[in-house]
Amino acid sequence: MREVTREVGIVPAAFYRHFESMEALGLVLIDESFRALRDARAGKLDPNRVIESSVEILIASVADRREHWRLIGRERNSGLSVLRYAIRTEIRLITSELATDLARFPGLHEWSTEDLNVLASLFVNAMILIAEAIEDTQTAEAMEDIRRLAVKQLRMIAVGIAGWQSSP
Repeated sequence: MREVTREVGIVPAAFYRHFESMEALGLVLIDESFRALRDARAGKLDPNRVIESSVEILIASVADRREHWRLIGRERNSGLSVLRYAIRTEIRLITSELATDLARFPGLHEWSTEDLNVLASLFVNAMILIAEAIEDTQTAEAMEDIRRLAVKQLRMIAVGIAGWQSSP
């Protein structure tokens, strides 16, 4: 807590006026990060460039809140259970929202719910790895490499869609 309060330039007593614990602060940061990502995604995808638009939105969101996403990356697998649970809940929610969005695409509206959720999970898991790569990127060239590879990864997933035969 001392490190956090020193970083933002307040005394510990002031911190406790707003948050009852470090976990409470973590929950707020997790909520803010995923809400911002969800808001950025809402209605801003170019239908002709869905993959590229999605990658650009993710890069902008992570770049704008690097410390938030660094916390999420760290706490997702090894942090406090309350934070891990909150992160996993947010990831499940985004995956579910994406599955619903995917069902609107031609050729996917006949897929089973399970298959749509699996496909959404593939996309979300790829984006999580991309977000983790963005966290520590310092140069424009490195960021462009991440963007290029991210688009390529997501396109490879999309190419596999044509070969899948979903069954109800």
